[in-house]
Amino acid sequence: MFVHLRAVRNLGFWLVFIAVNSSFANDSVRPPEAAIASANKLATQAGAAILADGGNAFDAAVAVSAALSVVEPESSGIGGGAFALLHISETQRDVFVDARETAPSRAERDMYIDAKTGEANRSLSVNGPLAAAIPGLPAALVHVQEKYGRLKLKQTLAPAIRYAEKGFAWGDKNVAMQSFRVDTLKTSPAAAKQFLLNGVALKKGYILRQPDLAKTLKLIADQGHDGFYRGKNADMMSSGVQAAGGIWQAADLHSYRVVERAPLSFRYGDFEVVTAPPPSSGGVALAAIMQIIAGFDVAKMSKVERAHVLIEAMRRAYRDRAIYLGDPDFAKIPVEMLMSPHYAAGLRASINTEKATPSDMLPGIAMKAGGTDTTHFSIIDREGNRVAWTQTVNLPFGAAFVVPGTGFLLNNEMDDFSVKPGTPNAFGLVGDDANAIEPGKRPLSSMTPTFLVSKDRVAVLGTPGGSRIITMVLISALELMNGADAQAAVSVPRMHHQYLPDAVSLEPDAFSAEEIKALQARGFTVSPSERPWGNMQIVVWDKVKSLMSAGSDPRWKTVGGASVYR
Repeated sequence: MFVHLRAVRNLGFWLVFIAVNSSFANDSVRPPEAAIASANKLATQAGAAILADGGNAFDAAVAVSAALSVVEPESSGIGGGAFALLHISETQRDVFVDARETAPSRAERDMYIDAKTGEANRSLSVNGPLAAAIPGLPAALVHVQEKYGRLKLKQTLAPAIRYAEKGFAWGDKNVAMQSFRVDTLKTSPAAAKQFLLNGVALKKGYILRQPDLAKTLKLIADQGHDGFYRGKNADMMSSGVQAAGGIWQAADLHSYRVVERAPLSFRYGDFEVVTAPPPSSGGVALAAIMQIIAGFDVAKMSKVERAHVLIEAMRRAYRDRAIYLGDPDFAKIPVEMLMSPHYAAGLRASINTEKATPSDMLPGIAMKAGGTDTTHFSIIDREGNRVAWTQTVNLPFGAAFVVPGTGFLLNNEMDDFSVKPGTPNAFGLVGDDANAIEPGKRPLSSMTPTFLVSKDRVAVLGTPGGSRIITMVLISALELMNGADAQAAVSVPRMHHQYLPDAVSLEPDAFSAEEIKALQARGFTVSPSERPWGNMQIVVWDKVKSLMSAGSDPRWKTVGGASVYR
């Protein structure tokens, strides 16, 4: 049953605010197998080994997360943060673990504003130690292991430590992402020593060994939370950041804690959607978009007509993201209003189904003149426990800075704050005071780990992709609800609109030339991409067929790992 503040029904769409328990709590059927889908085969193998040793989904999640931190330094690491959505089968409870990074105690509202020009200095919020917020991922590993796992940290971190010590082969994705950040990596001597060879990017097949990272992981395995956030390691991190121009204090590390929050949950059609609450913008935006489109008979629409409605719903949800959303511990977030069916009805009424609505006609935040990476994994074990876990260092290779002796890259999540109202961040997203910089505050995120649950199917999904995460989860969720299997859902072509800039992004071959012309005739600015985006990972339990399936995004087909385990 739900524990909630208020439930309302509109146009076949049930909405429940701040859900705590699954609406399918009495379902005692268990999965026939376990399944893991992650962005890297080595990480999936690490999780599988833990399951084979008697661990549950949460033990496996710690192993996968730590392994990804080693083999995908471009995407995530213990210098970054995470959101983890957990379902505990024994109690039929869903919980959201917020391990988002926090602003240092010496952070200031206008710390990235040039005093002479009054404009944001984006280089400072993206590159080097001043761009780094206090990491949350190590705390998440310890918290999930100690509260929900059944094994010990030394066991679940062992695969990651082994990959760091013995090395792994630098792969296609590592190579592709490093190409964006070579010059910045050169500015950090420790980062250059670890990730470059004589100042040149690593080539595919190079065996990367990271002994300093192994030492740091061993500290966490031996001492838990304090191994990272206190003692010599904390002192080394804070002094190393300060020496290079950053503002971390040892006390910032001492005080870091994860926060458990109640997930957001709503019904769309036959499915309960359990998803991320603020400081993620994903759950609110996902609910808003789905509730808007619930008022249209999309099943009878042509592809162009459906796209029109989806784009307009995306536009309005992202507009509200920019205005209202931030860290709920610092700002009053009108979640109930934003997810209200009556509010959605008003947004829906403003949609002209024949003509695009220019974003500058919607009251909101004006963009000023001027001008990826994350990772996700999904797990279901044979007990019915499930994990949707998204972790990041923000841009590829984060701040491209390593504190000497630590072995891991720092994040550049300070750029996810609203550095200046209306000024876009690295993903083109704008924000306002709700997401302004404050000491101890968590920046707004698009990460959207999600469960889809019906009486017949359970799906666990999520993806990297910066500002496009929400729309990717939306599109694949709709495919899953229409009966697609895991691999089909991760493979579906993607489109995206985020209010500002006012343009529709399309993956290659997502729409035909004729369909693009039809969208343009309706007034949309269409920007076909030369490259696909995202790296979605999905596992699905078909209860009717008693079948497990796992899908890893084919856009990185040489890297990802999705498997089912008996």
